[in-house]
Amino acid sequence: MKKIFLISALIIFFSSCQVLEQILKQAAASTTPSEAEIVEGLKKSLEIGTNSAVSTLNKKDGFYGNPIVKIPLPPDVKSVLDVALNNKTVKQTGMDKLLQEKIDKFLLSVNRSAESAVIEAKPIFVNAITNLTINQGLNILQGKDISGKVSGFDSIAATHYLELKTRSSLFSLFQPKINTALDKDLGVGFSANRAWEQLTSYYNNYISTIIGKPKITYSLSEFATNKALDGVFYMMGKEEKKIRKDPYQYAYDIIKKVFGYVKK
Repeated sequence: MKKIFLISALIIFFSSCQVLEQILKQAAASTTPSEAEIVEGLKKSLEIGTNSAVSTLNKKDGFYGNPIVKIPLPPDVKSVLDVALNNKTVKQTGMDKLLQEKIDKFLLSVNRSAESAVIEAKPIFVNAITNLTINQGLNILQGKDISGKVSGFDSIAATHYLELKTRSSLFSLFQPKINTALDKDLGVGFSANRAWEQLTSYYNNYISTIIGKPKITYSLSEFATNKALDGVFYMMGKEEKKIRKDPYQYAYDIIKKVFGYVKK
């Protein structure tokens, strides 16, 4: 009788172990995202990041009111203008105030054009997100920068992927709009572009040789457009870092599962 009881107990024990093992396997399977889920989760995170960046920047003072992404004067121009603004004669005649007013007006127009243009970037982002592959998704989730900018763990690997896939197209989209703003008369008989041409011509022909600095070869619209795009991707990267740090604050289960798994 005791033998029968012992055998029965062993059968129940081993059966329970098998059931428990099966449960643990199922639990592990349910918390480990599949390749398809990883891609889905990354697409959702990119969607969140782009929507956040676009909605933040596509409003009054989205660029202009944020010192981190505000499009500034090119360094070469700023250095020349700083000298002019601090010139004794300029100050005595009150021209420094007028010049500063024109600079402020110029910066406002450039940043406003970027705020207007950024909404049109969404279709380009959507196309890049849609084409994300499984292999790219696995690398991005693990913090591998597929653009080659970062050698170690990259906390904004998804943003770098999107920049790699879209920056060229976005530049072509942004530059005409920003250039239109730069072609407008500043109220002194010439535009920012015209002033830039005159300044760079004088700088390249005379100043650069004297001070031993390279000539200025970029256009004002090229500089401003690149700065605008830097701002867009900065805001996207900021959102990606938030997702990686605390995926559980988001309402999407796929975000919690994919990025929560990486945090374990």
